[in-house]
Amino acid sequence: MPMTESAAEALANLRNMSHFQWYVIPFLLIVIYVYHNEARQKNWNTVFAGLALWGCDWFSEIVNGLVFHFSRYAPIWGTPGRSAYIILIGLNIEICMMFLLMGIACAIILPEDKKIKILGLPNRWFFIIFFSTLSVLVETVLNRFGALTWDYSWWNAREPWLIWIFGYAYFFVVAYWVYDMKTIKAKAVTVGSLLSFDAACLVVFIGVLKWI
Repeated sequence: MPMTESAAEALANLRNMSHFQWYVIPFLLIVIYVYHNEARQKNWNTVFAGLALWGCDWFSEIVNGLVFHFSRYAPIWGTPGRSAYIILIGLNIEICMMFLLMGIACAIILPEDKKIKILGLPNRWFFIIFFSTLSVLVETVLNRFGALTWDYSWWNAREPWLIWIFGYAYFFVVAYWVYDMKTIKAKAVTVGSLLSFDAACLVVFIGVLKWI
């Protein structure tokens, strides 16, 4: 199959520094402020949960880039539209920082008591379902606007189950798992391992093999 038009557009703009926009700087400062504020208050559960979710997104984006590399047809999702910087074919700088903030947002809302139920569900699972569903709805709107593209028949709004499970739900499962770990050391080791694996993949697949 020939490469889709949206994939070709995203590929043409991949890591193009000429598209830089100044709004990235205040956005970055907001991210720094939020994490600094949580760390200053020693809310390590929230900090590590946020970073865990971010690490999961990086892993998914790397897999998405590899799908495009091997198919030469399209990524599972693409970001061909206007962006200050497209990092990977389905990840721009705006999405990257958004996921950093989403990780904090989904963690600070958690009750400390895991046994509390909401609408009859354990609160962790309630928020996993809530945030995953909300994320899919937002992604569907972005797709309608053309900001986020889908080119495979099995990844669309009519059959959103794969988007729900693999696009979002596991992010929140991992984030809440890290949040509930007993020790800071366990959180740090888990998140550090995840981010180190992501970083190694980026070095290999971008720097060495130039696949993504």
